[in-house]
Amino acid sequence: MRRHAVCELMGKRPLAAGLAAVLAAGVLAACGEDSGASAGEAGAGPAALTTAADPAGEALLTDGAPARVVAATGQPVPETFFLANGLQVVVIEDRRAPVVTHMVWYKVGAADEPPGHSGVAHFLEHLMFKGTERYPDDTFSQIVARNGGRSNAFTSYDYTAYFQRVAKDRLPLVMELEADRMTGLALTEEKAVTERDVILEERAQRTDDSPGALLSEQINALLYLAHPYGTPIIGWEHEIAQLTLEDALAFYRTWYTPSNAILIVAGDVDAEEVHRLAEKHYGTIPSAGPAPVRARPADPPQRAARRVIFEDERVEQPYVRRSYLAPGYATASPGEAEALDVLSVILGNDATSRMYRSLVVEQKIAVSASGRYYGGSLDEAAIGFFAIPAKGVAIQDAEAAIEAEIERLLADGVTEEEVARAKKTLLADSIFAQDDQQTLARIYGIALTTGLTVEQAATWPDRVLAVTVEDVNAAARRYLRPERSVTGILLRAEEAS
Repeated sequence: MRRHAVCELMGKRPLAAGLAAVLAAGVLAACGEDSGASAGEAGAGPAALTTAADPAGEALLTDGAPARVVAATGQPVPETFFLANGLQVVVIEDRRAPVVTHMVWYKVGAADEPPGHSGVAHFLEHLMFKGTERYPDDTFSQIVARNGGRSNAFTSYDYTAYFQRVAKDRLPLVMELEADRMTGLALTEEKAVTERDVILEERAQRTDDSPGALLSEQINALLYLAHPYGTPIIGWEHEIAQLTLEDALAFYRTWYTPSNAILIVAGDVDAEEVHRLAEKHYGTIPSAGPAPVRARPADPPQRAARRVIFEDERVEQPYVRRSYLAPGYATASPGEAEALDVLSVILGNDATSRMYRSLVVEQKIAVSASGRYYGGSLDEAAIGFFAIPAKGVAIQDAEAAIEAEIERLLADGVTEEEVARAKKTLLADSIFAQDDQQTLARIYGIALTTGLTVEQAATWPDRVLAVTVEDVNAAARRYLRPERSVTGILLRAEEAS
């Protein structure tokens, strides 16, 4: 059974995750995953790489052609090219197993929905599996399954993506299927109504039945005052209930065009082979002109700290969250996003971080404490911190402890040792990510749909290694400011003060 996971911007999962978050987690932060899919299958650099990087940052491949290589990891930058109709194609070679990951990413997500139509991006994602004239009803999924493959899709604020993982010799088949539904969707009102009901039930189960998810919605609405990141990806219930087939088709006709799409193929292939197949299956789709403009309202200046307390009798474990507006990789000044990634590791990445050591190990006022920078978004992003108080500890004390650690860092700054250790952690994460073919494909998909280039995504480790103590301290003092923050507190109803 196909399973959707719609991720909220600051919910239980990382928000439209930054490059570090994707690399560290080994999975896409805003995705649904096929229930039978397994992580950590084939992935890494091409076997054709025969020399280490030379001083110019190149390596010689077996055919003698130079390839740009990332200094920190020794991995070549993936090849990319465009078809005449505007479709961008990215090829990530991985020769360790005869399998491929085939992904089509559209540069459109929940933040691009018309006002009053929240949830239509995700609604269309569901309907994309309901058939074309050539492959009606559930034929798409049935064909992929019969050929031993796995297929699914996911929707985020900035992108919608569809993927299949199949044996190498089935790549032409999935290209044919995916190219067909780029323009050939054939739907009925009955299918649309049925799928809309499915999404309403999904929202009920994933959001309305989860106090934490409901708190996340409220935090987002306060963190983004005008920007559509403040609206949940799955949509508001009353707006989902009013979505129609024509709403979905209008969205489809506007955004699902070759010039607004990116084809990523990772696996046992080379660029020449992918180019030939892409021309055959996608190159015949007529151009729809330039990609549509993504016009989004900007937030006004944030002038005051905001606060939300959500009380619910279903809450089993109270907790406190503090989120700060911060630039993402697409909007930050050079080096600033990388510095925020390093900062998040120092403050809250794992059991060696400042938050965990202070709140959990030393003071014993929390059973968990963490933080993360969520930089992988097209527009303004966030950095956030989280703590679950220990038994008998008031939620106010946990919140005060988070504030104290942030204030100490702002006053004293970070150390050379902390920065060096954080950069080592991030570099190790990026190297481990080379072992997962699907993760690599997703990293490039996120980057390209959120304003970055293939080169920028590939050379992220090099830029992280260039981060200095001064960079981290400057970023912390600029963005960890009260007026940029929202504090969210989750309580059992009877515990409310």
